[in-house]
Amino acid sequence: MTTYLDHLSDYRVAVIGDVMLDCYMSGTVSRISPEAPVPVMRVTEERAVPGGAANVAANLASLGLGVNLVGLAGQDSAREELIALLASMGDIDCNGIAALDGRRTTRKLRIIGAHQQIVRVDHEDAVPCSEEVEKRFLGSVSDAIAAADVVILSDYGKGVCSDRAIQTVIEQSEAAGKKVLVDPKRTDLSAYRGAFVITPNRKELTDATGLPCETDEEAAVAVARAQEVCGANILLTRSEKGMSFFPIDGTPIHLPTVAQDVFDVSGAGDTVVAVLAASIAAGMPIHDGMRMANHAAGIVVSKLGTASVSREELATALLAESTTSDINDGRLLDRDALVALRWAWAKENLSVGFANGCFDLVHPGHVSLIRQAVDGCDRLIMALNSDASVKRLKGPTRPIQDQDARAAVIGAIKGVAAVTIFDEETPLELIEALQPDVLVKGADYTIDRVVGADAVKKRGGRVVLANISRGQSTSRLVAASRR
Repeated sequence: MTTYLDHLSDYRVAVIGDVMLDCYMSGTVSRISPEAPVPVMRVTEERAVPGGAANVAANLASLGLGVNLVGLAGQDSAREELIALLASMGDIDCNGIAALDGRRTTRKLRIIGAHQQIVRVDHEDAVPCSEEVEKRFLGSVSDAIAAADVVILSDYGKGVCSDRAIQTVIEQSEAAGKKVLVDPKRTDLSAYRGAFVITPNRKELTDATGLPCETDEEAAVAVARAQEVCGANILLTRSEKGMSFFPIDGTPIHLPTVAQDVFDVSGAGDTVVAVLAASIAAGMPIHDGMRMANHAAGIVVSKLGTASVSREELATALLAESTTSDINDGRLLDRDALVALRWAWAKENLSVGFANGCFDLVHPGHVSLIRQAVDGCDRLIMALNSDASVKRLKGPTRPIQDQDARAAVIGAIKGVAAVTIFDEETPLELIEALQPDVLVKGADYTIDRVVGADAVKKRGGRVVLANISRGQSTSRLVAASRR
C-alpha cells in the first residue's frame, strides 16, 4: 500500500465547498473575573490553520496531491491569511476562491485554557450568494472538475453548496467520468444523489434518517434508509468504533479504530474524505483506501486542533500495522522498518531505549553501557555509525571491522532488540524519527552535550548517563595491537 503513496503526486483533486480559517487562542486560567463569573485567560499562543474545505485541500496537499480549491470568502484579512497558509502547504490552486465585498470569510475562533475549550466564536455569513456570484462560482467549478481526477464536495452548510451548485458538480463530474465524494451536512441526503460516496458520521446519519446507528445492525438499517434517497455508497465514520463502508451492492466492510490517544476530533472527517479521495484517484481497492483513511484519522485526532496528516506519517503508520512487535533478536533493520517496529512496540506499551556509537572493537566498557541501557527499557535499539561516518570521525584507518560485522556483534549481545546503521554526522535525525522513551549515553558526557536529549525530554522521555569503565577504549586496543 505504501507504493501507492509514492505516486500520489501524479493525481489532482477538485475540492469544492465551504472554506474556513480555524483560529486557536490558548493560554492559562488561574482566576475568575471580578466583572462577571467567567474565567480570565492569559494568552500564551495564537495560531491559525485551514478549516472546512480548505482543511480537505491541506490534507490532500500534505499527501502530495495537486488540488484545485473552489469556494467563497470575504474581501478581508482572514481570506489573505487563509490563502497564505494554503500556499505554504503544497500544490493548491486557490484561484477558485472568490473574494466578495460585503461577505466575511468564515472564521472560527476557539478559546482554549488549560487544554480545555472555553468557548468558540464564529464569524460567518452563512447565506446563499447572489445569482451573479453563483454563476461566477460555477464557472470555477467547471474549470476545477476539468483539471481533476476525483471531485470532493465539502458541505459545511455555510451557503456555498446550494442545490444548484451540488447538482452542477455531480452532473458535470458524471459527464466527465469522474467520481464525486461528499462530506455532508444536510439532513436531506437526496440532494447528493449521483455521488459515488457519502461520508457521514454517526450523528449526521442519525439526523438524516431519524434512526440510531450505534451497533453494526443499527448502522446497517440507517444506511439502508439513507441509500434509498441518495443512491450512493456510504462510508460511515463511527468514532471509537472505527469506520464502516456500505456499498450499494455487496457486503459491508468494518474496520476498528486505530486511534491511540484522542486529543481533538476537529477536522477528522476532512482527513477521511481527503485520504479516501486520494486512494480512489490512485486506483486503490476500497478496503485499502479505508485502511489508509482509518490510519490517517487516527493520526490527526492525536493532534491538538484541526490538523492534516503527512505522507511520511501515514507511511509509517501503515508500515507499523504490518510489523510484528515480537521482533527482539538484535537483527539489523533499515530506518523505515525500525520506525515501524518502534511504533508496533508502542502499541504494546513497551518502552524503547536508544544508544549509539561506533562500537568498532567491542570491549568490556561497551558491554557495560549496553547492559545498563537494557536495564532501563523494555526494548533497546543500538544505532551504529556507518563505515563512512566512522572514517570521518576516527580517520582513514578506521573502522577495523565493517558495519555489517559490527552490527552482527552488537546484535548478538543479550538484550539488544534491534540494530540500525546511520550515516549522518550525528544520530539526531534518527532519534527524531524514532522518538525513543530513553536515550542512553556514557557518563563521560553531560546531558546538555548529548545529541537528541532535548527532543527526547520534550516528549516526556528521559536521558540516562551510564557509568563508564575506565581505561577501556577501541583506540587503546588498536594502539596496543601495533606495538
